[in-house]
Amino acid sequence: MRFDLITIFPEFFVGPLDHGILRRARETGLVEINIQDLREFTKDRHRSVDDRPFGGGEGMVLKPEPLFEAAEALVGHSLGSAEHPAVRPPKTAIVLLSAAGKLFRQETARRFAELDRIVFICGRYEGVDERVADHLATEEVSVGDFVLSGGELPAMLVIDAVTRLIPGALGNDASAQNESFSENPASAGDVFSIEARRAAPLQVAPKLGLAGEVHDSRTANHLLLDFPHYTRPADFRGWKVPEVLIGGNHAEVANWRRAAALEKTQRNRPDLLLR
Repeated sequence: MRFDLITIFPEFFVGPLDHGILRRARETGLVEINIQDLREFTKDRHRSVDDRPFGGGEGMVLKPEPLFEAAEALVGHSLGSAEHPAVRPPKTAIVLLSAAGKLFRQETARRFAELDRIVFICGRYEGVDERVADHLATEEVSVGDFVLSGGELPAMLVIDAVTRLIPGALGNDASAQNESFSENPASAGDVFSIEARRAAPLQVAPKLGLAGEVHDSRTANHLLLDFPHYTRPADFRGWKVPEVLIGGNHAEVANWRRAAALEKTQRNRPDLLLR
């Protein structure tokens, strides 16, 4: 199994990978972990990876260009455009660690452990350009309803959980079968399926995961994930920023963001609506 980590803080991972099960799995060749500095794929002298969001708002958004180019350098070929959809490598996932993603659970770890390779995109700042979630990532994952500064810690959590399930990593493979949350995958269901799943009660903080806000609707009495963010360029590989975000009509932008947040919540976290 190979793990690739795309991050603006490569030094973050010095230490966590050098202990316990992860260290032994690396030394025995069960897993390979590669750390990719995102700033190597910038074009300006400031090595900028972020920009202001279209439609206004606080914070900065990670741009699509360096993220696409970093992932393409890792997998060795183009990952597509609007005119030419990407051909994905077999048994490979590109995982965006995102506050607006679907919850990572033990059955997700079990499914990931069947892959040959996972490329992690570690988000930062206010979020990541939505074209990354829509057209680059194969999965968008959240590790829980709490506030974090970036995707590096969630990536480490996922790597640890997946590595434990690789045959030989624990020494005694029966250990993983008898741990908490290790029910039969055939009966557990898949957290990444589209239909709504029964969810355990959650403690919802004022914000979700990395930088995505939870919106408390006064009119619908439910919680929504953060709305999608877009930054420059307005047209990236044929995938364009929604016109409403460029038009300058603040009321229309607010309505679009509300509708987009509702749609994304229905797709990724229907449990929040059901509650």
